[in-house]
Amino acid sequence: MFRFAKAALNLTGQGTRQIAARHSSTDVPPGFHAKYGMPLLVAGATFCTAVWGYVITCTGIAWNLSPVGKVQPKEWKE
Repeated sequence: MFRFAKAALNLTGQGTRQIAARHSSTDVPPGFHAKYGMPLLVAGATFCTAVWGYVITCTGIAWNLSPVGKVQPKEWKE
């Protein structure tokens, strides 16, 4: 335990330089988002636009956005 504490407190001189050299020389590849973020965003937007374009134009759904002039009361029967 004493060795661990001594090493943890060795933040002067050579120890600091070794830690700085160790952290600066790591060859970390770019993260997933940095590497694939924009292509995934563009592909997702394209896919979403294509699917909704198909749904709106080709499926034959009657959207009935406004009921004004379309809803008629039924004749009263006695």
